[in-house]
Amino acid sequence: MAAIQALRIPDVKVLQIDRYGDERGFFSETYHKRRLEEAGVRIDFVQDNHSYSQACQTLRGLHLQAPPYAQAKLVRVPRGRILDICVDVRRGSPYYGQWVSAEISAQAWNQIFVPVGFLHGFITLETETEVQYKVSNHYHAESERGVIWNDPDLKIDWGAQINPILSAKDLLHPAFLDFQSPFVY
Repeated sequence: MAAIQALRIPDVKVLQIDRYGDERGFFSETYHKRRLEEAGVRIDFVQDNHSYSQACQTLRGLHLQAPPYAQAKLVRVPRGRILDICVDVRRGSPYYGQWVSAEISAQAWNQIFVPVGFLHGFITLETETEVQYKVSNHYHAESERGVIWNDPDLKIDWGAQINPILSAKDLLHPAFLDFQSPFVY
């Protein structure tokens, strides 16, 4: 790992990954447990997920899983580009209800660490974007929660003049003020 940068909400981190290339292509260690632990990220990942979005402006989120199935995530983009959004929903946190964003892309070859206690979502900024992420707990459908992507109280800046493509499920999420967070700081 070349560098790890904490964002304005310091528990969310952007990781710059080394990539070694030659005439054949490149090699990269996309996950290195010891280096993450040295940066204060002590997580055992149990599942890898992969999403593909054909269209630009495909929006996925804002999601999380409630305890005891809460998930931390390590997100990377092997093809394309996304704007990744993380919203702190840990009651008692000095950042409660605040969000941070980072552009994650194949070109930048970076990743974002999303801790437990954060709503997470992203919007694709290119066509044919693939997102891969490690999670610290297995998916449990009954534990899935969300908040509507364009909540007026969160005021998330998804980018200029967006017309997102959303799933039917993501359109039904409640407002932030109606969301009962199961997380405590």
